Amino acid sequence: MRSRKRPPINGRGIFSGTGIIVTGLMATLLAMIFPIWSYADRSGTGLDVLNADTVSTGYGPLSALDRDFITKVRLAGLWELPAGRQARQKGTTPAVRTAGEHLIEGHAFLDERVRDVAAELSLQLPNEPSEQQQEWLATLNAAQGVEYDSRFANILRLAHGKVFSVVAQVRASTRNSLVRKLADDANTTVLDHITVLEATGYVDYDALARDMVADSTPPLTPPLTPPPAPPGPTTDPAPAVPMTPPPSPGYTLPSAASSPRPEGGSGDS
Repeated sequence: MRSRKRPPINGRGIFSGTGIIVTGLMATLLAMIFPIWSYADRSGTGLDVLNADTVSTGYGPLSALDRDFITKVRLAGLWELPAGRQARQKGTTPAVRTAGEHLIEGHAFLDERVRDVAAELSLQLPNEPSEQQQEWLATLNAAQGVEYDSRFANILRLAHGKVFSVVAQVRASTRNSLVRKLADDANTTVLDHITVLEATGYVDYDALARDMVADSTPPLTPPLTPPPAPPGPTTDPAPAVPMTPPPSPGYTLPSAASSPRPEGGSGDS
């Protein structure tokens, strides 16, 4: 008995209605996966796209904060190196002169490091201190004796305290290996300078705290309110004794636009 061939069933295969739908869904899925697989590990994509100020380098992404940090390291050396040389000559105590030596050694090292990093990353560096830094130098130039020691210790300690938080932020966030290593070196140097400046005995911590609070944001938690005092005896309270206000700080930090700009360069080019 001969078997009969079964007639083809219409609608089967990839050209059927269901097959076309499935094929289209697969093509869409592949189109979505392919860009992620192709570009996820390439520099200039991923998180970099979210920040237009970030550029790709052979050492990792370089953010705007990274570039600002590199500039600040260079600027610090341009005024703290001459300040250290000056303290070595004008300081009236061994501690102040020692602090000057540490400034010279630390910023000579950092300045060489930051020049190398900038060359590798093709970045332009400033060749003179900022206006405020030049005003600080002018203030130190005009001071003599114990007044100089106090102004030197407090101005330099204030500047190092502000840059210390910037170094920590960069070290925690950078994805560039050169910037990360520079932040390590800057952290060690700044902490050493803070230590020797405080060892002079001239640092006014109250004035530093007021300055840092003025530049910071309010705390997230409200201040604690002391509990009410328990009821006391019914006798009349003793009269209040007037308090003598504490003395004002022995130095005044120069404002950003109060001192004349010194003539000539103050730092190494």
